[in-house]
Amino acid sequence: MNLRVRKIYEALFALEDLREIFRQALPTAAATGTATTAATGTALDESGEEELADGIARVEAILRELKYGKGSPIKHIDAEGRIELRTREEEFININSIQPGGRLTPAARKALIAYGDGYSVCDKCLGGRLDGIRKPPVEEFHAELAEFVGMDEVRVVPGARRGFQAVASSLLGKRTGEGTGKGTGKGTGKGTGKGTGEGDIVLVSDLAHYTEFLAVELAGGVVREVPSGEAKKITGDAVAEEVERVKSETGRLPKLIILEHFDYNFGNEHDVYGVGKVAKDYGVPFLYNGAYSVGMVPVDGKKIGADFVVGSGHKGMAAVAPSGILAVTEEWAPKIFRSSQIVGDLTGRRFGNKEPEMLGCTLMGGTLLSLMASFPTVKERVNRWDEEVKKSNYFCREFLRVAGSKISSELPRKHTLTKVDTRESFDTVARTHKRRGFFLSDELKRRGVVGEFAGSTRVWKFNTYGLNWARLKYLGEVFVEIAEKYGLVEGAGGG
Repeated sequence: MNLRVRKIYEALFALEDLREIFRQALPTAAATGTATTAATGTALDESGEEELADGIARVEAILRELKYGKGSPIKHIDAEGRIELRTREEEFININSIQPGGRLTPAARKALIAYGDGYSVCDKCLGGRLDGIRKPPVEEFHAELAEFVGMDEVRVVPGARRGFQAVASSLLGKRTGEGTGKGTGKGTGKGTGKGTGEGDIVLVSDLAHYTEFLAVELAGGVVREVPSGEAKKITGDAVAEEVERVKSETGRLPKLIILEHFDYNFGNEHDVYGVGKVAKDYGVPFLYNGAYSVGMVPVDGKKIGADFVVGSGHKGMAAVAPSGILAVTEEWAPKIFRSSQIVGDLTGRRFGNKEPEMLGCTLMGGTLLSLMASFPTVKERVNRWDEEVKKSNYFCREFLRVAGSKISSELPRKHTLTKVDTRESFDTVARTHKRRGFFLSDELKRRGVVGEFAGSTRVWKFNTYGLNWARLKYLGEVFVEIAEKYGLVEGAGGG
């Protein structure tokens, strides 16, 4: 536990308490006739001034403790002790597979403080449309986002999954029949039969994220999985073969192809350019899933051949969850971002400025502003992707010094997310250790490393994205040191 880190949080919380004093005060000195001048902008009565003075003294005391490394560390953000302080990004090296790309920048953390109130972004909304707000510059941000991913129009959405959903519900038709399967068990038995109705077909990878499946299901569609083969990589040829198979079996083409650039399971790179060409050749719309690329990897949707680009703010764009983007070409914008046509039967009300797939507005307050505040850094960091991949390969080489460990993902690495198999290394220790698989978590945490699948010593994942070289080299030393302790490095004795 790092006392100084905890004191920084304590000081921040104390400053928030000072903010609350002003949030409860009258707006001007003139309103109360106090001695406080109108130039301060907010009037404090005598008790308010005393509370402010006490609060400032408290902050100063905490800062002194921070400076000299003294005092007691706080453990919770609330007085009741229900919500633990989250300090893993300051006190540890975090190698969690899904978190590194979503670490907030300092600018995003500041935006969260200033715009955390629910509808704060709507202070100057004149047209009732999120993407039309100019102060803060939300409208300008949308234009920059579209250019960033090489597309024509974009909307911010509550996570990549909502981007999948918007496209699927716009393109797919509903099922034409009902399921005929009957339950095989008693009482709560579940049906084993398949429905006879056929919805529109969507091609996805056999490594596709579950949210792609759910988006298709909600729209009444049917998924067909393209096999990734032994290499666990989707090729353009494999997609073309599946398109032909669907065409031969049903007499129609798939309505949509969805493919991730890098999958969430292995972090392998898939042939999105080849799939983009196949999609164009057959005239099938192509949704590029950039949940693990947009914001980390340079992405140009039109060069890829995508009709839709989906990105995740909290996975790859240093933003608060849930956040993401949906970008489309000019051809598809009128369909995906269509205006509402519904009319109230009693009132005649219309909502022509709202977009049904967005359910009106999407991201408000700190979520959107964190995305916006991190964007300058995100635009710059994608240019350093080659360096991130270099670091990933360096760490994998160090990791493989642990005898019996294997990299399940493609080598050399092309991403920072990596799947490993340690059944013949760390798991051999876990089989007899009194802590079982948690021994590795214990050893890592003692050395300042968290984020691995706690308790797992068989098959698990890590992500090195954003670690500087000093942290990365230390991380490699940590795994080798643990391996040496338990005799898992050639020539090392058991511990």
